[in-house]
Amino acid sequence: MDPSAEEKYAAFQEKVKKSIHIDNLSPQVTEAVLKSALGQFGKVTAVHLIPTYFTSGNVCALVEMESAKQAEEIVAEMGDSPLMVSGMPRPVRAQKAKVEMFEDRPKKHERRIVCRWMDPTHPSFELAKKIKNLTKRHAAEAQYLMEQELADEQKLHNQQNETLQANYEKYKLIDGAQGDGALKRLAGYYGTTLDDC
Repeated sequence: MDPSAEEKYAAFQEKVKKSIHIDNLSPQVTEAVLKSALGQFGKVTAVHLIPTYFTSGNVCALVEMESAKQAEEIVAEMGDSPLMVSGMPRPVRAQKAKVEMFEDRPKKHERRIVCRWMDPTHPSFELAKKIKNLTKRHAAEAQYLMEQELADEQKLHNQQNETLQANYEKYKLIDGAQGDGALKRLAGYYGTTLDDC
């Protein structure tokens, strides 16, 4: 693994530890307002406002503090009391930031796949050949299972279609019996009324 990639990811993890996610913010909140409101807990390093498309009228923010301790204090404090934003109390929620919340997160591993022809005299040639054959076998098994699953689904579809068609024919027969008076004749024969049917 590239050492610079490891360093980048370690720095990113430190950033996550120092960051908090705040939601239920007013759309009028700006970075400056949020920095001022959270300034009572410590130094705010960065603020990133995130619009929420599923809940209208609210905004979220990822806020990076100077230290992880300050971030933890904010999360604990906001659980007990509303945050004062521009002189107005707002019942916002704060939680520790998670890696998935950052769009600019770096890759944990810088991985490169290199393909090349292998000489049959190479010591790992037989191992590579076994891996290749195993991969082919797994692909064939997966293809077979997929075909079986599709065949089962088709069979179920056909059964459901037959049942639906049989029910349709049954109701069609009942409707036909009502139309030509056969149902009334049967009711008379058995000594019942159509209301009893």
